[in-house]
Amino acid sequence: MSKQQTTPDGVEFVTVHGKRRAYIKTGSGPALLLLHGLACDRTTWDAVIPLLAKKYTVIAPDLLGHGLSDKPRADYTLGGYANGMRDLMTILGIDKVTVVGHSFGGGVAMQFAYQFPERTQRVMLVSSGGMGPEVSPFIKLIQAPGWEGVMRLLTLPGIRHVETAGLRALASYGGGPLRKYTRDLDEVATIVESWKDRRTRFAIRHLVRAVIDWRGQIVTMSDRAYLTDSMPMAVVWGRDDQVIPVRHASNAAALAPDSTVTVLPESGHFPHRDHPEEFSRLLDEFVTNSEPASYNRAKFRRLLRNGHAAPPPAALVSVGTA
Repeated sequence: MSKQQTTPDGVEFVTVHGKRRAYIKTGSGPALLLLHGLACDRTTWDAVIPLLAKKYTVIAPDLLGHGLSDKPRADYTLGGYANGMRDLMTILGIDKVTVVGHSFGGGVAMQFAYQFPERTQRVMLVSSGGMGPEVSPFIKLIQAPGWEGVMRLLTLPGIRHVETAGLRALASYGGGPLRKYTRDLDEVATIVESWKDRRTRFAIRHLVRAVIDWRGQIVTMSDRAYLTDSMPMAVVWGRDDQVIPVRHASNAAALAPDSTVTVLPESGHFPHRDHPEEFSRLLDEFVTNSEPASYNRAKFRRLLRNGHAAPPPAALVSVGTA
């Protein structure tokens, strides 16, 4: 049972299974589902939504535990998020989508395609998790004992304002060799700001524990990549990504050899924010030039029975010119 609401600023809400979920829905045409990363929200897509909405129906939700969506004691696993997106698409009357996932959202996108191949036309992964174990040590620290207490202190009003102002000042640093380390700090400042909410900290910590341990990322697509045989896939990465190494783009090319992989220069962990026009062009070309996946149960059964084959040699990774 669901109950839908809309606010004057265009954010819509729907209550599913007693939990309120926020999302943006705009434009018309083929459906794109944009999934944000860990500790972010739908606003990470603000620069590309108007560009994409000229040609597509764009749905950008706040995942449960993020943004304006509820932050309950709930299932924060990839499977739980995939189920939530299936429910949202059903309520909106959308049967099939191209799923675009950034960072943790890339893991959700892959899980959605795995659980609901009959509803997935294509997948685009943006600086995605699930391509290898390595991840920034700062994310690993979220599961550390005492993290919540430290964050509670660091997000007190006076301290938080100094931190976020400092991060944004560093993010505006013009150029030079340090630029690749400072480029994403304005986004980090937004994340720190959101952590003033105890419920948000609770949700993020439970989410991280579901997908990361001290050795790095737990969840990987490598054992199920063969199921992408008939699923069009594109991968976009920022060359200066300091959160998930850019070399994971080559892992993606090896695991899904028919995928198109583009590495954008002068870009960090958020290539869709660093180069919105180029990113929108890449996504549009991907949708325009690929046939949507057609789910065939017999073929899916055959792939599962044959199991995992040895990964092929790494495919060529193209470098963008943004």
